[in-house]
Amino acid sequence: MIREHFEIKQTAVTILSERKYIKIAKEAIFDARSQIESKISQDPYFGTTYEAYHASPDDECVVKRMCDASVAASVGPMAAVAGAIAEYAVKRMKDAGAEYAVVDNGGDIALVCDRNVHIGMYANVGGQRLSLKITPADRILGICSSSASVGPSVSFGRSDISTVISNDVALADACATALGNLVKDRDRMAEHLETICNIAGVNGCLAYCDDTLAMCGDVPELVRSDAKDDIITKILLG
Repeated sequence: MIREHFEIKQTAVTILSERKYIKIAKEAIFDARSQIESKISQDPYFGTTYEAYHASPDDECVVKRMCDASVAASVGPMAAVAGAIAEYAVKRMKDAGAEYAVVDNGGDIALVCDRNVHIGMYANVGGQRLSLKITPADRILGICSSSASVGPSVSFGRSDISTVISNDVALADACATALGNLVKDRDRMAEHLETICNIAGVNGCLAYCDDTLAMCGDVPELVRSDAKDDIITKILLG
């Protein structure tokens, strides 16, 4: 099992899998980016809007998934870009036979795993670092996060972290942005979490704001973590 960091333009991913699947992941990322760049060249509005954007019949698969997620979460399609790329890469790896594959695209994560995996949360929660404990499954899972205090992404809210879990990784990414936009204080966190959790395809979500952690739906077990900032995704041995 190896870990490899890979960057192309705005995309910076960490890939974990057997060596023979790393090349497949990289090729998929190039392909996904090509689909997105082609769409933006045809319609620059696709790359800039914060509004829901409907797919066209001739859109390629990655673009279509971004559009569908955009409409479901009522955010712009680029809110789903990192998750859609990660999902596309893991699907290619899985189709090639990978039973363990993780693509972490700037904190938006797609994975399939045959063992326990800890996904570290970058933001400290109550002064400590926590991880989501992911148990083995043969379906692709998405764990995507938005933050108003960490990272370069645009958020109209105030949460330190808003995380959404879904088997549709593009949807998880778009919904994490939507949740991050909604959470501005702890007073209405439960209401906002429920709103996102009621979107078809969302498994569960959580948010941390004003020293308050709230969860809704099917959220993996939270455990204490020693994950470092430069290695958030880590394998749990044993």
